[in-house]
Amino acid sequence: MRILVIGGGGREHTLAWKLSQSQGVEKMYAIPGNPGMESLAECISNISISDNISLVKFAEEHKIDLTVVGPELPLANGLVDAFEEAGLKAFGPTKAAAEIEGSKAFSKWLMKKYEIPTAKFEVFTDAQKAREYIKAQGAPIVIKADGLAAGKGVIVAATLQEALEAVDSIMCDHTFGDAGSRVVIEECLVGEEASLLAFTDGKTIIPMISSQDHKRAFDNDEGPNTGGMGTYAPAPVLTQDLLKQVQKEILEPTVKAMQQEGRKYCGCLYAGLMITADGPKVIEFNARFGDPETQVVLPLLDGDLAQIMLACIEGNLAKTEVKWEEKATVCVVMAAGGYPANYKKGDVITGMDKAEADGAVVFHAGTAKTEAGIVTNGGRVLGVTAKADNIKEAVDKAYKAVSKINFAKVHYRKDIAYRAIARLK
Repeated sequence: MRILVIGGGGREHTLAWKLSQSQGVEKMYAIPGNPGMESLAECISNISISDNISLVKFAEEHKIDLTVVGPELPLANGLVDAFEEAGLKAFGPTKAAAEIEGSKAFSKWLMKKYEIPTAKFEVFTDAQKAREYIKAQGAPIVIKADGLAAGKGVIVAATLQEALEAVDSIMCDHTFGDAGSRVVIEECLVGEEASLLAFTDGKTIIPMISSQDHKRAFDNDEGPNTGGMGTYAPAPVLTQDLLKQVQKEILEPTVKAMQQEGRKYCGCLYAGLMITADGPKVIEFNARFGDPETQVVLPLLDGDLAQIMLACIEGNLAKTEVKWEEKATVCVVMAAGGYPANYKKGDVITGMDKAEADGAVVFHAGTAKTEAGIVTNGGRVLGVTAKADNIKEAVDKAYKAVSKINFAKVHYRKDIAYRAIARLK
């Protein structure tokens, strides 16, 4: 089997790492890939992930049997549609189905129509009307840019002033470009967050192991929101009873709703959940694997990822066994100093081999290869992941590995999985 992975971040490195363990993999390519993926796949950097025509041509010429689309932009750009039209197998939703992430307004309307539990909301294209609504509702309140904003288009405003400034920033100053021409304003849900990714073929939906991301830049959940500073799995907040409830009230109705809307959803559906006093509610849906959730979920998969993905594409998921290891994983993101604001690139990274010698896996998120060695090339640089029999051991193992790695002004949170450890106590 010949596999192509689209994307070049930590999520894609993890996907390639897990896919490389599948049976019968003869050759793997990554576009563009990253230095960490070079031992697993041939990295092709001269094709854009937005160039559907060139990507289809590459897959045809290299006789690709399975293409796995990592990031949201190519999905929103209709890459899966282009592959399907060419008779090629690609894992991920079509453009119409990917709108569940590409438009927060569509996602909220879908949930309202099909009674899927979520926060109360309104949608605005007029900044003045948005401001008036905020004044009537009060704070805390959540303001979201409607379109794709690289995971940064959500502002949780603690005060009225912050909320009004968020509207000005998104709708008037166009901080997130066209993504902010429409905003969703919703009630601020109270509870503990969790992420639940699921495989689906459009009919059957099978959840993966639950996880919990740490969005804030600093310890104790302080500082600005980021793309994610670390994760762990499983998330004890999602008990077996709650998982059954999420399956019945959220996952299954969503896949059915998409089918009824003529937007059959195949691929990975990511539900960002808030576990409130009234039960689980959807904060957002994503149309792909989460980053850095993938880095802790896939190492626990006890099975053949390529075969599961093919079963999703071919509509055979109901006949496919999906098993998980009864262990725990922790991923600590090592970021560049200053992230998520301004940060420097080009600092040499040392010690990754020592970290992996201790049993951790180092997933590359923002790195580049130079004559000086592997250097920093993004905000989130590495995802250092460890697996153990329990969360506490996985935390210790991950931070031991982190201590072996160094680059200038490295920044990481020291409290990943603190909620899970508190629960265990």
